Amino acid sequence: MTSLQVAPQLTSQPTPIHRSVDLETLFKQCFYNDYKTLLIGGADEPLYRPTTSVDKPHCLFYRADYFASALHEIAHWCIAGVERRQQEDWGYWYCPDGRSPEQQRAFESVEVKPQAVEWILSLAAGAPFRISSDNLLGSCDKAGEGDAFTNAVAAQVQCYRQGALPSRAHQFFLALSERYGIVEPLADRRYSLDALQGRKQQ
Repeated sequence: MTSLQVAPQLTSQPTPIHRSVDLETLFKQCFYNDYKTLLIGGADEPLYRPTTSVDKPHCLFYRADYFASALHEIAHWCIAGVERRQQEDWGYWYCPDGRSPEQQRAFESVEVKPQAVEWILSLAAGAPFRISSDNLLGSCDKAGEGDAFTNAVAAQVQCYRQGALPSRAHQFFLALSERYGIVEPLADRRYSLDALQGRKQQ
């Protein structure tokens, strides 16, 4: 775990251009030597596939050419431990859209930390971020359940901001802030906890 700090010499770039292929390049520069993992776009669905051969890389697939999908999969990879990185999709189950309230709670329980990391990486890239419950066709057993998930992600972001990110997430956070010229990304009020939850700034 490493404290969140951004080099002060970075220069501001008002309108970053967000291309997922640039994330592929940056991810390879940061991690390939140590982790033999490639970020690959163009997939119908996101998927992490560990290699079955010592001479081939692990593959982290994201949807189409979507910048947000790439960041989300990177966030998952950044918090996955050694054992999880030996399993396809990190050993997680996936139930498609239309989940029951119980299934949705199980889904959200493993999404809090990845989405919090994705939010912080989005800040470093100057990119928009939105929380996703990924269950448009599902049912909720009580009002405000979506707000509970939003609150949980926002609280985790606050923990990361006040404490420390996992080391690989921190490494990529710094690489993104340098690549996109974002000075002090965690001070960006557009992505404050209140803004994320749709509340008016006082």
